[in-house]
Amino acid sequence: MARSVSVGRGALGRHRSECDSMRDNRPNRYECAFENWLRDHRIPYVRSDEHRRLGASYRSVKNFDFLLLPAPDRKVIVEVKGRTFAGTTLVDLTGFDCWVTTDDLESLQVWRQALGAGYEAAFVFVYRVAQADVDFDGHEVLTFGADRYLFFGVRLEDYLQHCRRRSPKWRTAALDAAGFRRCAVSPCAFVLEGGNG
Repeated sequence: MARSVSVGRGALGRHRSECDSMRDNRPNRYECAFENWLRDHRIPYVRSDEHRRLGASYRSVKNFDFLLLPAPDRKVIVEVKGRTFAGTTLVDLTGFDCWVTTDDLESLQVWRQALGAGYEAAFVFVYRVAQADVDFDGHEVLTFGADRYLFFGVRLEDYLQHCRRRSPKWRTAALDAAGFRRCAVSPCAFVLEGGNG
């Protein structure tokens, strides 16, 4: 049975005003959903400063979204990618769009190297559930506002090892269905337990 986490009205209201106060630089709904997942699981984190850069020689390097501190000896930089899941079952873990840009891949690698030893890097794919009736197959679901969200983490090194080029024109890469099943883990398995799934 899926574990459902709901965000209370008070917490949601506070978070909405925080997001609204950031105006054009406010986090998107996928980042807000993931941030509420972090709060629900009491995982210490720091939001990335969108205006901060590594330095003049790193002008093209995009910032990551979160620095997670799940344990005293673990530091994880995370890039959140928001997608929509339009399927009706999670039994075979198919139908998950998980493309990223080569800029995403290169920037996470640069940040990990710049921050030094002891830092991990990962993508967290946040999926808004499009269908009303879905077999979640035991996966955790977050209800945030009027939507439901699923979360999967993929370590940067796993993504690099298993991804394939998606579009040379748009400079994107993706995992195929088998690669997603091999690499994607629940955020609890990755962030809280530090395991491989």
